[in-house]
Amino acid sequence: MASATVQSQAVTPLSQQRAAGMFAALSVPNFRRYVSGQSLSLIGTWVETVAQALLVLRLTHSGTVLGLTTAARYAPILVLSPYAGLMVDRHSKRRVLLGTQIGLGLVSAVLGTLVLTGQVRLWQVVVLALLFGTLSAVDNPARQAFVPEVVGRGLVRNAVILNSTSVNVARVIGPTIAAVVVSTVGIGWCFVVNAVSFVFVIASLLSLDIRSLHPVRPAPRRRGQLLEALRYAVGVSAIARPLLMMALIGTFTFEFEISLPLLATTTFHGTTATYSWLLGAFGAGAVAGGLYAARWGRTGVAKLTWAALAYAIAVGLLAVAPTVQTAVAACVAVGAATVIFLTTGNSTIQLASEPAYRGRVTALWSMALVGSTPIGSPVVGGISDAVGPRYALALGAAACIAAAVIGRWPHYGEEPCTTGLRTELPRTRRRQLWPFATGCSRRYRSPPAPTRRSAS
Repeated sequence: MASATVQSQAVTPLSQQRAAGMFAALSVPNFRRYVSGQSLSLIGTWVETVAQALLVLRLTHSGTVLGLTTAARYAPILVLSPYAGLMVDRHSKRRVLLGTQIGLGLVSAVLGTLVLTGQVRLWQVVVLALLFGTLSAVDNPARQAFVPEVVGRGLVRNAVILNSTSVNVARVIGPTIAAVVVSTVGIGWCFVVNAVSFVFVIASLLSLDIRSLHPVRPAPRRRGQLLEALRYAVGVSAIARPLLMMALIGTFTFEFEISLPLLATTTFHGTTATYSWLLGAFGAGAVAGGLYAARWGRTGVAKLTWAALAYAIAVGLLAVAPTVQTAVAACVAVGAATVIFLTTGNSTIQLASEPAYRGRVTALWSMALVGSTPIGSPVVGGISDAVGPRYALALGAAACIAAAVIGRWPHYGEEPCTTGLRTELPRTRRRQLWPFATGCSRRYRSPPAPTRRSAS
């Protein structure tokens, strides 16, 4: 009886610890407030994203103009991200976020007012898209770099995963709300919904307990800080490799906003409902992948490499799916692989980065993820028009394989870097897998055994 009691006491805390570990970051009150406001705002952002595409099509009836408008929204992120990251490192991230959120809310409110009053013109949409992208170039690295200050270094990975999961939940909920709003009260109110959603983020930032934050000292102003950050990122393998992998996958694989609707309408000769099924399956898989990553995932270039290989398999299955039903099933796998790759890569570079460089490093990550859209969109769209969406998806799978090669490519001559991952591996396995588990370039070499002197 006593042994059974001891066993039950040993098992129950373990299961509770695993369940709590999945949502460990939510135990921090500041993070609960912050992620709640961000989740509502992300839903509003997806509502506006869908509405802007419908608005441009209604004004022009041109897919080319729609692509150019989308590029206008993302091009500032490609161009301005390094400078935006430096701004984030030099100033209080909370204050930067308050400024960007107010600005983004005003842009959405202006566009909504123009649509509701019937005064909207295409040039106004393009100008506001450029302004929205400029503010997003600052907002993206600030949001990512602020997470460690909210939860502390020990919970960074779990907080990043929960944040990414909320992004993909918004990917499912946002378009659904947009469809309801457009069909009931009109496109203009979608922009109003997004403008109101920024109020929740601003309120959450103002309600944070500043005494419980973990602020990083702002970087001092001096010349050459951009080049200094680039040299730093290149010199740390656990940062450089994920950035290169993200650039490849972000350019050729993450163009699902183009490949999925074309796959639904061109390949399967479906309707918008077919695209909705594919997008919904993608979002459902992303949520499942986020929960899996929160419970069992690990961080490091080795795990990121395996995630890239799994990503290649999932996208390849989608490229060869013979029916809509199998494509929907493949989209679930693609969504799960997307979130696992994103969260593993994002948390890897954040844990590997020194706090003084974190804003600039996360800006480089945003540039590789989102800023690559203006480059990859025309390529994926052109391939889809020329030979079909399946070949465009196959190119995405090949990009994932190339990213995995970058993750496993051996290098010599660099000292082992510290990524906070040594404690996740047993001592003997660390000795065998140190270069890949940490993302450091130099292979581990055991020190020579000491020679025993003779008794004479």
